[in-house]
Amino acid sequence: MSQHEFDATAREASLRRARAAAQAGPHGHGLGRVGVLYGGRSAEREVSLMSGQGVHEALCSVGVDAHLFDTGTKSFADLEAAGFDRVFIALHGRYGEDGTLQGALELLGIPYTGSGPAASAIAMDKIMTKRIWLQHGLPTPEFAILDADTDLRRVPDDLGLPLIIKPPHEGSTVGITKVRGYSDMKDAYAEAARFDAEVLAEQFITGRELTVALLGGGRKARALPVIEIVAPDGNYDYEHKYFSDDTQYYCPADLPDAVAREVQRVSVEAYRALGCEGWGRADLMLDASQRVWLLEMNTSPGMTGHSLVPKAAQAAGMSYPELCVAILSEATCKVRSPARNT
Repeated sequence: MSQHEFDATAREASLRRARAAAQAGPHGHGLGRVGVLYGGRSAEREVSLMSGQGVHEALCSVGVDAHLFDTGTKSFADLEAAGFDRVFIALHGRYGEDGTLQGALELLGIPYTGSGPAASAIAMDKIMTKRIWLQHGLPTPEFAILDADTDLRRVPDDLGLPLIIKPPHEGSTVGITKVRGYSDMKDAYAEAARFDAEVLAEQFITGRELTVALLGGGRKARALPVIEIVAPDGNYDYEHKYFSDDTQYYCPADLPDAVAREVQRVSVEAYRALGCEGWGRADLMLDASQRVWLLEMNTSPGMTGHSLVPKAAQAAGMSYPELCVAILSEATCKVRSPARNT
């Protein structure tokens, strides 16, 4: 059997598994009427539209009764009236990935994919994320919190140059600047401050850029194969993430087995420390001494044609539709109602 024939056979087997899982559902009754929540009102709306369309097409291709629902143009009353049995959250950034939507879905009693309100809110806040990781003894670059009263000239003295400045509540490299000199600080701060009152300044780690997709939660959380990202001139910006074909991805990353296992272990521990579940993606750096550094956790990662979680799933033998069904099958409400005395 040729490699092409082997790959085609593997894809068909994955699609059969996806169809069977979609028909069975988590409790043997199918997945019901499914809403794919996409679009939204964040700075990442464009990416979310692409993610949602991809997820919707994949679910429909294996027989799921899936429907697109743009939270940027429709209300929660519309969402309640839509009669969804569960929803797949394909939203990125504010009002979709930050716990606000998750809280509303809890109140509406609609099971949803991914982490709950608290974990979503914490992971969306890069400052709080780093504080929790440090409390758990996990490696993350040194940082400083900047506001309008900060003496910007002193920040490079503490963190060194170059350094990274970014808004703590945005993703997809929105508002991020690599500061190479003291004279860059004012403009970099102003750019990030367009999005957040407090701004994160972070030590720059020179090394290999890695990402790890994660599935499940708690003791059952597991890491998919490690991906290495090689962007032109090391500039993995918005354009190179979602639109350019110049960025190269290596999955599995060319790492010694022991290093790859350590990257996956740290990623799983970081995911658990934040209370994440369902699925997510850890972004990391690997320096010249093979030390792992955690950068951030994404609780609703991209699902576009350039996105990383589908690439990792493919390397693990899961097709895009099978991945979508697996994530959707774990949709739940996370807030447990207290037992009432009778």
